[in-house]
Amino acid sequence: MKAEYKFAYETYDSLSELSEMDAELVNAARNSAATKSHAPYSGYRVGAAARLDNGQIITSSNQESEVFPAGLCAERILLFTHMASGSTNKITDMAIASMPGTTECYPCGGCRQVLIDTMVRQKSPFRIIMASEHSATVVASPADLMPFAFHLKH
Repeated sequence: MKAEYKFAYETYDSLSELSEMDAELVNAARNSAATKSHAPYSGYRVGAAARLDNGQIITSSNQESEVFPAGLCAERILLFTHMASGSTNKITDMAIASMPGTTECYPCGGCRQVLIDTMVRQKSPFRIIMASEHSATVVASPADLMPFAFHLKH
């Protein structure tokens, strides 16, 4: 049997096309990458920002280690910290941006799985904005980025 996977997504040729709230989230991610990232080895500084259902914005950045691969991506740090904090507030939107930001910042495979895990744990999807310095792609759910996610329980 042949099957097909399709999903809708939004593209923005200019960040000025984003809503004010989305632009605020992208700027928070970019500022986190610029000021909090520790990327002396790759030089690729990534920031992530999430808006919670109470309106609060939380941020994180990638952290590299001399003992590769002990570093972690900005997205995983943000999601793990939020989940470990015991917060009952759900993530509604997340932005990922990098410096340099010449290309849109897409999550790696490990981060995609943790995005799925977070969605499952909070029992609701959240939008993901993947931005460059000039453009962005937006998906409605982590499931759009990883249609065949790993699940221990069914």
